[in-house]
Parts: sequence; structure tokens; C-alpha cells
Amino acid sequence: MTPLDKPLKRELEVDGQAYTLTIDPDGLKLVGKGKRNGVSLAWKDVLSGDAGLAAALQASVKH
Repeated sequence: MTPLDKPLKRELEVDGQAYTLTIDPDGLKLVGKGKRNGVSLAWKDVLSGDAGLAAALQASVKH
């Protein structure tokens, strides 16, 4: 396996909107194309099963 030692960025489209997905050793971040803020998720949250809760809390703070 290749270690994840630096950020990996990919562009994807969801419902006709472009997003940038960044995967790094700390977790992942999904940001709307051309935006600065998005949703971040730490690997420890994914592994503990708290991923949905962490994403919901982060989204509620932004609105």
C-alpha cells in the first residue's frame, strides 16, 4: 500500500454541483468548488462510528 502522507485532492460532481474532496492523514474535507469552507471529518470519527453525528453538528453550527 502507498502511505497517505500528503493531501490528495479530487474533484467530483453531486447533483450538478462541483466539489473538491481533500483526503489527508487527519481526515477528509468536502468543499463546494470556489468556496473556502466545507465539511470536515476526522478519521477517528469515522472509525468510532461518530461520522454522521460529527457531520450533523458541523453543519448545524454553520447555519
